[in-house]
Amino acid sequence: MGENKRVRVALLAGGRSGEREVSLSGAQGVAKALDPEKFEVLKYDTATDLETLVADAGRIDFAFILLHGLFGEDGTVQGLLELLGIPYQGSGVLGSALAMDKNLAKELYRLHGLPVADWEMVDVHKGTTASEIIKRLGLPLVVKPICQGSSIGMAIARTEAELAAGIKMAFTHDSRVMVEQFIVGREITAGVLGNTDPVALPLIEIIPGEGYAFFDYNAKYKPGASREICPAPIAADLTARAQEYGVAAHRALQLRGYSRTDMILTAAGKFVLLETNTIPGMTATSLFPQAAAAYGLPFPALLERLIELGMEK
Repeated sequence: MGENKRVRVALLAGGRSGEREVSLSGAQGVAKALDPEKFEVLKYDTATDLETLVADAGRIDFAFILLHGLFGEDGTVQGLLELLGIPYQGSGVLGSALAMDKNLAKELYRLHGLPVADWEMVDVHKGTTASEIIKRLGLPLVVKPICQGSSIGMAIARTEAELAAGIKMAFTHDSRVMVEQFIVGREITAGVLGNTDPVALPLIEIIPGEGYAFFDYNAKYKPGASREICPAPIAADLTARAQEYGVAAHRALQLRGYSRTDMILTAAGKFVLLETNTIPGMTATSLFPQAAAAYGLPFPALLERLIELGMEK
């Protein structure tokens, strides 16, 4: 393929969210994995290079977004790329925004008959007390800022004092905070790939290491802090159900390209959906690339598939 035939890909990474470092690390891996005979890679850090990106728009064939959390996974960058007429991988403005808002995502899951834990929203201005929430939802509870990724600002509360402290901490990340019932069970994640006819990838079971109450930021990104088993060692009927839920969540949230839905499998054999990621991690230790490899798509082929799906729009 001649020099002028290469697809010019703008790799968008860094950004201003709490997941900046993970994003930069993922971008290095993606840049290395893209075939240099097919792709010319240009890098932009959205924290500093937005003006350059806009100026370069006319010579960019495709944008690969490797931003997580706010200003990357929430529809904002997707909107900018739409304005610039640059195709990109993954979900559009609406789907990205819906999935990023944990409360709206759960409302849509419920509307589509998908199983979720009971939850309540706490507003910084309303002054709901921890004891009122416990009366309604019981203990233990999980506290989450509404629009953060990678479990940033998340806490598990087993007492009223822990709940009050968890809510206070979550408010440093967001003005809206979700408190939901803590569901005990095995952590399963279901990757989905495709646009109009998405397919489910092999499931992964995540086993957080000693000292991690749940799959938090450190358990996710510190090498060796958790174990991941792919395909997840669960019965065939449960595997099929979890994969169906992953595809149903993808459709319910109006997603495209790819997504990864996290869920808990209880001892009673029931699944409870937690959330859907629209730009799953793309580092060497990330879950989605592991599931894609088990499906038969090694990392470079996965990236090419995502670019193809993004170009389809």
